[in-house]
Amino acid sequence: MRGSEYSWANSRRLQDALASANIEYQHHLELAPTTELRQLQYREDDREGVGKRSRVRIAPAYAEGYVSQILNHADLDAVVAELPERGAAALFCVERDPEACHRSLVAERMAERFGLSVEHLRP
Repeated sequence: MRGSEYSWANSRRLQDALASANIEYQHHLELAPTTELRQLQYREDDREGVGKRSRVRIAPAYAEGYVSQILNHADLDAVVAELPERGAAALFCVERDPEACHRSLVAERMAERFGLSVEHLRP
């Protein structure tokens, strides 16, 4: 979620709000894209003339790189094991459209591998 309208969701504010609601927050840094992958996406954004706030999809080369460099090596078994047995879990995204964020790749892999139901929440 990018932009001033989402300032309430910055990491510290979000974690504080979740804690006050007794909702657990986990940060999985191992799923973060590398600087090189982010730079690849920024170059594609420049080529297409879009900004971070207006991106509607991730670049195919970024998606391929993310899958091969990050997702294929991530221990998703451990991530899924930490999910609540009852209720729901959310992957928070800074992008408006899930197709514009690497978390959609994580969600897709988790759905395929573990049979988890995924629902993308859109404004």
